[in-house]
Amino acid sequence: MALRLEDKKLVVEELSAVAGDSVSAVAAEYRGLTVAEMTDLRSKARNAGVYLRVVKNTLARRAVKGTEFECMSNTLKGPILLAFAKDDPGAAARIIKDFAKEHNALKAVSLSAGGQLLPASDLAKLADLPTLDQARAMLLGVLMAPMSQLARTLAEPAAMLARTLSARSEQTA
Repeated sequence: MALRLEDKKLVVEELSAVAGDSVSAVAAEYRGLTVAEMTDLRSKARNAGVYLRVVKNTLARRAVKGTEFECMSNTLKGPILLAFAKDDPGAAARIIKDFAKEHNALKAVSLSAGGQLLPASDLAKLADLPTLDQARAMLLGVLMAPMSQLARTLAEPAAMLARTLSARSEQTA
């Protein structure tokens, strides 16, 4: 069923608003997926906080115009779906990558992060980015390592003295 002009304008508005609030996007070709598989993909995307939408290419090009995802316009050909990640830059890429492992019909066409167009071959790199919580944990580990080492270094002479006295007392006994 064809969309009326008003419906098309609403779709472009909605996509443009989502693109304006997102940090990364993935365009993927979904030709060959069944309805059940698409429903499963949408469910996984929703649970991961990823906005997923099947949209006509001309409407997608209009929606991303003026956003940092405008660089993707030339790659939007064929039946595509757009996945936008709002908070975690790797979330959309992780969803597409994980789903494509099980379903060969889903193929990434292009991706964009930080206003740069990335080839589909970089999907794994973007998907492997740590989440915000993982990045914070890594930073905390890096910050705590010198303090832990200092605490161990300062405690070692007293521990060595205690071990020496204990060994000496066991010798005399």
